[in-house]
Amino acid sequence: MEGIREITYLGVALRIVAAIIIGGLLGLERGMKNRPAGMRTYMLVCVGACLVMLTNQYVYQVFDAGDPVRMGAQVVSGIGFLGAGTIIVTRRNQIKGLTTAAGLWTSAGVGLALGIGFYEAAFIGGFAVFFVITLLQKMDNNMHRKSRQMEIYFELAADVSLGDFLRAVRDQGLEIYNVQREQGTDARNSRAYIASLKTRKRSHHGDILELVQGTAGVVYMEEL
Repeated sequence: MEGIREITYLGVALRIVAAIIIGGLLGLERGMKNRPAGMRTYMLVCVGACLVMLTNQYVYQVFDAGDPVRMGAQVVSGIGFLGAGTIIVTRRNQIKGLTTAAGLWTSAGVGLALGIGFYEAAFIGGFAVFFVITLLQKMDNNMHRKSRQMEIYFELAADVSLGDFLRAVRDQGLEIYNVQREQGTDARNSRAYIASLKTRKRSHHGDILELVQGTAGVVYMEEL
């Protein structure tokens, strides 16, 4: 079994196939959600990182020169440009793509581990990442939906002042702060805002939105 950790045909093939499988597994959930980086992107990142480490190990063993981890260090820092391309800030100041970027970076780490023949860490780490981005997502969503704080986007009718709206919301046991003016929808003839909302006790965000949306003057509202 030690041969699979050396630069042999079997060792190279096993590492690349494992990189395809684990990279595809990590990207499967992102692809199903139509994220910018899907299954093929994760596969390519993982295989690419694996090839970099294979090449580094080959140069070190065959030519007896160089640092066996130098090329891998460049991957760790260089993968950032790809991850940064998946992060976007929407018109309503929402940040999307952080999980995808983190997954790509981790996928590169799995590829590096496979490339050097550290199979144990690669498989355990790969399945740990898969567990985090899939099975723990429901827990994360539940925590988010029931937290005491939330970000909201709302539009008020032109004839309703922001102060009247804030007082009406405060009377319902809610607090709105960090209010920012946004460009509204002309068709609704309204004024748009983004704000943070805090409740005195934990409640489902859907119930809170329904409560606030019933306030006089609210034309439209959604959670960010």
